[in-house]
Amino acid sequence: MPKFINSTQPPLKFIPQQFNNVILKVMYLFLPLILRVRMRPWLPAGIAKIEAKNTETLAQLYRDFQSGKVRFLIAFRHPEVEDPLTMLYLLSRIVPKVAKEKGINLTYPVHSHFMYERGMTLWAGNWLGWLFSRCGGVPIRRGKKVDKNAIQMVRNLFVNAEMPIAIAPEGGTNGHSSIVSPLEPGVAQMGFWCVEDLQKASRLEKVFIIPVAIKYSYIQPPWKKIDWLLCKLEKDSGLEVSENYQNNQNMQEILSQRIFRLAEYLITEFEDFYSRFYHQDLTEITSHNIPKNELLIHRLHRLMDTALTVAEEYFKVQPQGNFIDRCRRLEEAGWNYIYRDDIQDINELSPFKRGLADWVAEEADLRMQHMRMAESFVAVTANYIQEKPTADRFAETVLLMFDMLSRIQDSTFPGRPRLGLKQAMITIGEPISVTERWQLCRGNKQAMRKGVNDLTQDLFINLNKLIQD
Repeated sequence: MPKFINSTQPPLKFIPQQFNNVILKVMYLFLPLILRVRMRPWLPAGIAKIEAKNTETLAQLYRDFQSGKVRFLIAFRHPEVEDPLTMLYLLSRIVPKVAKEKGINLTYPVHSHFMYERGMTLWAGNWLGWLFSRCGGVPIRRGKKVDKNAIQMVRNLFVNAEMPIAIAPEGGTNGHSSIVSPLEPGVAQMGFWCVEDLQKASRLEKVFIIPVAIKYSYIQPPWKKIDWLLCKLEKDSGLEVSENYQNNQNMQEILSQRIFRLAEYLITEFEDFYSRFYHQDLTEITSHNIPKNELLIHRLHRLMDTALTVAEEYFKVQPQGNFIDRCRRLEEAGWNYIYRDDIQDINELSPFKRGLADWVAEEADLRMQHMRMAESFVAVTANYIQEKPTADRFAETVLLMFDMLSRIQDSTFPGRPRLGLKQAMITIGEPISVTERWQLCRGNKQAMRKGVNDLTQDLFINLNKLIQD
């Protein structure tokens, strides 16, 4: 098991956004190169092509925003870590081009403030926080019940900034271009707050949320690379390697069988691991004629619940909500043990107290690995590959398995292998009027809560429609 942290750390300070137009211009200049190489110039991989549908709708919203008629929030899908770059390309290249073609006058920059997860700077480095803040980003700690600094800043930007704001309502990546994870209610709540703040200031702008879907696919189906990666996973797991790459009609069926065999083996090993060493009850499940793939997913979900339970028992966190909710709360609990707000200066601790603090931090980091394992599979379903046995879905599934195995066996958690050049399709949805919904609920707290929930559900439905093939 990798040990990422073996000593206590200073508190995670809030990074205020400090938008810098010069930094943004530099990002715009180098964006195509960054998208293609993704800091791995020796690999023929990256995003080579980005297209968008219904872009004129977004261009018109920007025109109305810049003329003081509307405020809006871009609610975008977040399947992969490349999404911020893809969104930056949309705003810097595609929207201005379409606006020019349609005679829509826009003022530079066509950009947005955005929210990003504070933990990104922990694995990427402090430079990322510096860069994101200069590009207009606001960090948020997802597991905090209320991240006051982030909420106050975003709420103010939504109402007063010279640019709109973009937020991923899923709260994190799920590794699936064709599955939308449950949405967090923060986007809808921000929309309602914006209307309230405008009303208090006697301002007449209307407020909209515009759904934006991002979907990735490989330009050339990387069947051979998928086979290569699956061979590596089989070897690393101790299974007999069964390389079967062939351009024939049985290739997809053979790959499906191999993925199922590997998944079944790994789940069985994990069940034994948690039974023997964490004393969890993982007795064999009687199938009762349940299809094999559904039974496997049932075992996977039970395993994820077990892993989260082990971590929750250690941190004394109540198991509330879905898997994603539980992961968020565990992440925050672990950070509270590692990034110590209660220690003014780590260097002033006595060697004894420093040793105790380091012990707590190291054990907390190890306990969080149970959560990381479960987090990798929150979007996995029984029939994802069977419904559409495309190279894209095979690749997504195998890469998630790679993530999990890498967390366990490697001390440095290497980056994902790049299977080939990808393309992105961005689909712009129709704006949802938050102002109209707020007016129907005004003056009634219960109706407001229902309005936020309804808006969240409608946004979820819209995003699902946008990613349909």
